[in-house]
This record gives sequence, C-alpha cells and structure tokens, in this order.
Amino acid sequence: MKDLIYPEECYKIVGACFEVYKEKGCGFLEAVFQECLDLEFGLQNIPFEAQRALRLNFKGRPLKQGYVADFVCFDKIIVELKAVSQVTDEHRAQVINYLNATQYRLGLLVNFGHHPKLEWERIVL
Repeated sequence: MKDLIYPEECYKIVGACFEVYKEKGCGFLEAVFQECLDLEFGLQNIPFEAQRALRLNFKGRPLKQGYVADFVCFDKIIVELKAVSQVTDEHRAQVINYLNATQYRLGLLVNFGHHPKLEWERIVL
C-alpha cells in the first residue's frame, strides 16, 4: 500500500467538513456549505483561499478561460464541494482537471448533498 500524501492536512480538512455537515445536515445549496466551510476553516485555523481562480494554458500560452476552485487549502490541496444526491464521474473529472491545471497532487471531492452522511473522496494526480 502506498503512503497517503498530506494525511494530516486531509484529516483536518475532512474534519472541518464533518463539523459543517453535523451542524447543517444536507438539503442546502452548495453556496451555503461553501460559506459555512469558509467560517469553519477559519475557526479551525486551516489555511485556505476560497474561490481561487486557476489559470489555464494552451501550448504555453495563457487562455482567457479558467477554473475557479471552491477552496485551496494549505496552498496545495484543492477542495471541491458538491451538494448533490450522488457524485458522478463528471464531478471527479472536474477535480482531476483542477489538479492538472495547477499541478497540485491532491484534491478532495466533498458532497454535502448525500443522506445520511457526508461523502468525500481523495483524488490523487
């Protein structure tokens, strides 16, 4: 079994997500969970940047189009939020694209829309 990358940081991020889920449950829009998690990261002293714009390039040239990640934590982990009944391969592909765009190695896909518990996945580049 390979060693997990950033296990301590991931544990802290997922713990903050569980805290938000414990307080709010499911059924809210993604924007509500985004705002709650923004506050929770601050309360838990988790370094983060919300709504970070990610630049894209094509053949070494910058594109006008880009991505916006829900959160980048510890300046190395992308956190993508969803509030859907089921995570799909399109959601996973979105995180993979973010990782490719930034060359970060770890993304967390967190789904607050599932009942009866929070869903989350580690996606490693």
